[in-house]
Amino acid sequence: MKPTNSKIALICLTALSLGLPAAVHAGADSGFYLGAGAGDATVKDTDADFDASDSAYKLFGGYNIGFIPLVDFAVEASYVDFGSPSTSNGSIDVTGVDAFGLAGLSFGPFGLFAKAGMINWNADATFGTVSSSDSGSDPAYGVGARFAIGPFSVRAEYEYFDIQSGIDMVSISGIYTF
Repeated sequence: MKPTNSKIALICLTALSLGLPAAVHAGADSGFYLGAGAGDATVKDTDADFDASDSAYKLFGGYNIGFIPLVDFAVEASYVDFGSPSTSNGSIDVTGVDAFGLAGLSFGPFGLFAKAGMINWNADATFGTVSSSDSGSDPAYGVGARFAIGPFSVRAEYEYFDIQSGIDMVSISGIYTF
């Protein structure tokens, strides 16, 4: 029995209609989310010949805008503490509040994203007997990957904060979407 063109077209339409809801759902996860992350931050200051790492953490929240299938957009704000990295020369404590725009691709439970924004930071440094404080606002960037199961997700990311000579942060975060 030879299939006709109409049978082939019907089979293709059926397969497309069964697969389309999954593709549409991939970009439909809109909502507020809260998260917390921990990792490692490397603080560099070429003026002070300083390059050291310490444990870092962040608390964040945002809103995921999922109106295009397979594409995710979000806005996010966070508080980040880069720890207290120190060397024999001295120590630097940096904290900040940042805001990012995120764009990513969603492949079901997996996703990749990039983000760009600004950080408003405060730094306290001690080198020998000399202490100083500084603050400012600078650009920040990042890339990462996420894995979601229902409203819970885990993401790994690398962020670069263009403060002084630069701060790099690598972190793992847990997120809950409402």
